[in-house]
Amino acid sequence: MSSRAVTSLTNPTVKAVRALHLRKERDETGLFVAEGLKAVIEGIETGHAPAILMHGAEQHPLLKTAVAATLAANGEVIEVTQEILAKVSRRDNPQAVVGVFRQIFQPLSSLEPQAAKCWVALHRVRDPGNLGTIIRTADAAGCGGVILVGECCDPYSVEAVRATMGSIFAVPLVKASEAEFAAWRNGWPGSVVGTLLSAEVDHREADYARPTLILMGNEQQGLTAEMAALCDVNVKIPMRGRADSLNLSVATGIMIYAAS
Repeated sequence: MSSRAVTSLTNPTVKAVRALHLRKERDETGLFVAEGLKAVIEGIETGHAPAILMHGAEQHPLLKTAVAATLAANGEVIEVTQEILAKVSRRDNPQAVVGVFRQIFQPLSSLEPQAAKCWVALHRVRDPGNLGTIIRTADAAGCGGVILVGECCDPYSVEAVRATMGSIFAVPLVKASEAEFAAWRNGWPGSVVGTLLSAEVDHREADYARPTLILMGNEQQGLTAEMAALCDVNVKIPMRGRADSLNLSVATGIMIYAAS
């Protein structure tokens, strides 16, 4: 396909990209939006060319790379107005580049536990900002992947993708039901470690057999009894001040680095 310019908010492609803010639309199309040249280049460098690339009039050396990669993959390149970029991103100060990419979920059976020291499983995570931050932290620490267990928020929502800062392309993602995860976990070769406020073992003193699978509960309830029972050991992160718990992404980050 070739490059073209679009100035109308009613253009069908512009409307289709705007619609990707809705989970229903993302689920039906298998597409998602990544904002900013950094995120788009991150996608390209990890082998994911945009299906659609929208950009403003400003030129940047890396934009040429993004355009060439999109066209080489038979994607669509569109130069758009600032107004369209603002509508597509729902921001007053939008990024100058927006990419539409295909979602990728790995099957649980394809994971190779020995490929990394640490992995993360999240049960019913609800907050896209937390999820995106955890994916970014998992990438930074060299984790093997992030497994979403049960009904979780969408890692490909605009909010979650923003929080990953480009790591959405680098970390394998898996979706599994509670039953699928429980059956698969039985074959895990290392430790499965959960966090519980009621646990006796300090997270720094636990014995983490590699590869370590960190299992975290959701923001409100933490790990359910059923999920905690799947763990080889449950640990606590000590609270020294008045706060009785940590934000999920912070707690997960502490656990990832303790285990890896």
